[in-house]
Amino acid sequence: MEWDGQQLSARPALETEGLRYLHVTVGSLLATYGWYIVFSCILLYVVFQKLSTRLRALRQRQLDRAAAAVDPDVVVKRQEALAAARLKMQEELNAQVEKHKEKLRQLEEQKRRQKIEMWDSMQEGKSYKGNVRKPPEEDGPGPSTSSVLPKRKSDRKPLRGGGYNPLSGEGGGACSWRPGRRGPSSGG
Repeated sequence: MEWDGQQLSARPALETEGLRYLHVTVGSLLATYGWYIVFSCILLYVVFQKLSTRLRALRQRQLDRAAAAVDPDVVVKRQEALAAARLKMQEELNAQVEKHKEKLRQLEEQKRRQKIEMWDSMQEGKSYKGNVRKPPEEDGPGPSTSSVLPKRKSDRKPLRGGGYNPLSGEGGGACSWRPGRRGPSSGG
């Protein structure tokens, strides 16, 4: 029985020495190469994530190919759906083109009418510049005022004060004009 007691007491000493050796070895390894180990672990993690997504996509493609090759009815349905979608989009595009052509025709018709009205007003001796205005209808047998129309004065306030003169050099702010040098230029 004493021999078993010696074995038990000797064993913890070996284990503690082994743990101490392991602690010193691992500690020195981490102290020397710790950052390298951390960065390599991060790099391995990122590479593993990228490869796993690519492998998943590759497996999915293989499964899709196998499913498409096995079931021709699904392929036919897909092609029919694709053709129907294309036909619908083409019809929408054609409708939009027709609307655009109709708008262009209306604009051309309006321009043509405006040119005809301008030509008629020129034939009557009226002004042809600007928009063609219809003469105001006269209510009474009074004198004609169509040749001289009084201009209305707008009630808007002026953009600048009444005393503003751009040539005076006052009130211009930071930018001011200065005349150039006299004499020949010195450029070459």
